[in-house]
Parts: sequence; C-alpha cells; structure tokens
Amino acid sequence: MSDRTKEAVPLKRSVAASAMGNATEWFDYGVYAATATYLTDAFFPGELGTIGTMLGFAVSFVLRPLGGMVWGPLGDRLGRKVVLATTILLMAAATGAIGLLPTHAQVGWLAPVLLIALRVVQGFSTGGEYGGAATYLAETCSDKRRGFFGSFLEFGTLGGFVGGSAVVLACQLVVGSDAMHDWGWRIPFMLAVPLGLIGWYLRSHLDESPVFTEVAEQSQAPKGGLLEVVTTYRREVLTLAGLVVALNVVNYTLLTYQPTYLQKTIGLGDSTTTAMMLIGQLVMMVVLPFFGRLSDTVGRRPMWLFSLVGLAIFAVPMYWLMGQGTGWAIFGFVILGLLYVPQLATISSTFPAIFPTHVRYAGFALGYNVSTAVFGGTAPLVNEAVIESTGWSLFPAIYMVGASLIGLVAWRYLRETVGTSLRGTEVPDTNSGEIPVVPKEETANAATAAAATAEAAT
Repeated sequence: MSDRTKEAVPLKRSVAASAMGNATEWFDYGVYAATATYLTDAFFPGELGTIGTMLGFAVSFVLRPLGGMVWGPLGDRLGRKVVLATTILLMAAATGAIGLLPTHAQVGWLAPVLLIALRVVQGFSTGGEYGGAATYLAETCSDKRRGFFGSFLEFGTLGGFVGGSAVVLACQLVVGSDAMHDWGWRIPFMLAVPLGLIGWYLRSHLDESPVFTEVAEQSQAPKGGLLEVVTTYRREVLTLAGLVVALNVVNYTLLTYQPTYLQKTIGLGDSTTTAMMLIGQLVMMVVLPFFGRLSDTVGRRPMWLFSLVGLAIFAVPMYWLMGQGTGWAIFGFVILGLLYVPQLATISSTFPAIFPTHVRYAGFALGYNVSTAVFGGTAPLVNEAVIESTGWSLFPAIYMVGASLIGLVAWRYLRETVGTSLRGTEVPDTNSGEIPVVPKEETANAATAAAATAEAAT
C-alpha cells in the first residue's frame, strides 16, 4: 500500500464518521417532517394540531444553544472525538424513544409532554453534534481540498433527510395509510438506534484532530471558553450568526415545512409529497460534492454570494410556481434547492475557518446554535402561523428573501479562507500567511526572554 493510500484511509474514516453522525441527526428531522400529519393525530389532536406538531419541532432548538455552550468548550478542552462519540449516542437514544411513546388517546396530555421532553434531549445533544463534526472534519482535511471533503458532511445531512423520507414512504406503501396513522409511524423513529450505534462505533475509533492536538500540547497556548469567544471574537460570532439566519430559514422552510405547505396549498397526498421531496433532495445530494470542489477553486465568499443573491431573486417566483400544480411544485423545489446548495456544500469549510483553533468548537457551537434556535427551528412554526392567520401562501418565500438579505450583510464581513491553514491560535485569513500555533506577541516575548537568558549566561 502506498503512503498516499495509507494517508487516505484515516481521512475517509473521518469523513464517514462525521457524515454518519450528521445523517443520524437529520434522519430524525426528516422522519419528523415526513410523519408530521401522523404525529399531529397521535399527540396533538384538535384544531391547532399542526401548530402543536410544529411547536414540537421548534422546541428541540430551544436547548441547542445550551447544548452548544456545554459541548463546545468541552470539545475545545477535552478534544473533538470524545464529545462527538457522546452526542451521537444521546441523539439516537432520544429519537428511538419517540417511537415507543404512548399516544394522546392512551395517556392524554402526558403524551405530548413526553414527546417534547425527548425533543429537548435531542436539541441538547445536537447543540454539540453539528459544530463538532464540522470542526473535526475541517481540521482533518487537506487545506487545499477542505471544500470537497467538507461537502460530504452535508451529503450526510441530505442523506439523513432522504433516508428518513424514504423509510416513511416505504412504510406508507407497505402498511397503508390507516396502519401508518395507528402504529406505522413508529418504525422510522426506532431505526435511528442502529444508525446511532454504527456512528458511535466509527467515531470511537477515530484519531484526534491533529490541529487540536498541536495546540493542546503547547504550554503557551491561550485559554479558550465562552468568555474568550464573546469578548475577543464578537465579529466572528456575529458573522457566523448572520450567515446561519439565511442558511437555516431556507433549510427548514424547504426541507422541513415543505411537505405540510404543499399538502395544504395544492392538496398533494402524503405519498406524492414524500416522493417529491425525495426527488429534490436526491438532486441536491448529487451536486453537493461538485459545489464543494468548486469552492476550493473560486473561494467560499463567491459561492455564498451567488446563493444568497439567487435565493433573494427567485424565492417568490418559484413559490408562486409551486402553487400551480404537482409538476411545477417539483420544478420550483429543485430550482430553489440548487440555489441553496452552494451554502450547504461549503458550511464545513466556511464556518470552522471563521475561528482560531482554541475557540473553534465553542465559537462555532455558540454562534450557530443561537442563530439556529431563533431563526431555524422556528421557521416551520412561523410559516404555519402566518399562513393560518392571514392565508398568505407566499409568506415562506418572503421569509426566505428577508433571511437572504440578512445573510448578505453578514457576508460583507466574512473573510476568505480558501486554501488557508486552520493551524494555530489566530483567525484564519488568506491574507495572513502562515498561522502560528501561539500568538505573535507571546512568541516574541518568549524569544526576548530566551535572548536575555543567553546574554546573562555569557
């Protein structure tokens, strides 16, 4: 086996382990979105049932910032590997437990309370899952191919969504609509347990990130932690948070709320809606590595600019087309998905590179999860509430336009980091040259001290 092949094996394992955890996380969200009508009947019967189901989706995001505040600093102190192995187990266990819950007809109000409690556990674990996986993968990949390999983390995202939707569709076709409402909806949730165990096995056998190890072994490395993040790296946190507003409003509107939206606006059936979502998501999966590789050539900033401007321009006309029938719904969904993919494909190469190593996990987790909790997980709930109260079916498109404009403001402050090393304790930037492992002033002080000692000795 050649040296290059030997080097590629750990990288492939790292990519697979990172993507597997992300797939498990998004398998849950995909299943929850595809089974929304069944969950409404099982846990939230009544006129406001759909709102209750969307609230159950949104509440999992309330604990994400807290999870990020706990898991992020732990990942910067203890290492990426141990946190990633722990969070995937918590997430898979909570998802599988949803499939075992009693319904409202069996235990009354206790049923939705238990569902929301499990969604809270999922949110807490997810608060450390995504930022950690993206950080670990970015620090493990080659600087020149970070975009390409990082795109496979989002391949896992869509793979989880597609897997969740495909399992629900298969159950619908095999057991039928009546059985799905009675008990069939439980099957997809319980499948998350073996997926989580596979992901845990892969992650527990990973090597620690070499970038993290290098900084952790330096006696003069600066301290990390949330206080350091919010006092020293405010620009970086706000830049990431602004980009995440655009990223997640589009994400959760297109990939989570869309089945409910299409069923209510043009009357698509359960199976037809699920099949349409599968087509769009599969197209997005196919082009993800292409856009990731392209970002290694043209840079991250041009990719984000193209996506944000494209969504701001085409969201309204594409949503109007979706209301004209099934074929147009598929066309509009695919177009918006393709415009969104340049963001999705470059998350793992863009966001971790915003921060230096000693605060990378904590900074990512804080900025990403706070913004996601406010603007991401609430997107289905906001869309549903506005449409229910006003009847304005184009509101999701307007919401996406507004989020894209916020993203464009944040884009203005995004540094280009294509091909830049993530080593060291300074903010990565293509214009900064070689990044030291400890701050320049500390290095200079150490050199001055060494010179003074040598002079005294002579």
